Amino acid sequence: MLLPKRTKYRKPHKVSFKGKAKGAKTINFGEYGLMSLDGAWIDNRQIEAARIAMTRYMRRDGKVWMRIFPHISMSKKPAEVRMGSGKGNPEKWVAVVKEGTVMFEIAGVSEETAREALRLAMHKLPVRCKFVKRGEE
Repeated sequence: MLLPKRTKYRKPHKVSFKGKAKGAKTINFGEYGLMSLDGAWIDNRQIEAARIAMTRYMRRDGKVWMRIFPHISMSKKPAEVRMGSGKGNPEKWVAVVKEGTVMFEIAGVSEETAREALRLAMHKLPVRCKFVKRGEE
């Protein structure tokens, strides 16, 4: 699973995913990419599931770049616990993805293979996505 080696704060404030992306809006590394059409917090498990789906379909040909990383811990209080008594324990790590963020990039495979691999990855993510080519973002 993806998680940072260390963080400055164990329980940070929630970061908003509303609005449009400031960076990572263009394809910088590969030839094809997966761009988000919504904003959301994407869990480290969802990122890993999407990566595995892509690499399995491509049979480990080509190269995959993950442009998002789960830097923020999300805390959650246990079930059936009364209100108060502080913030809950960190449960998972999330990446903040805003509208227009290129999340994954692929190179070294044909367009049909890339399109199908990214389609499989789309089904693992909680946001609407679209397939983009370099220069057509």
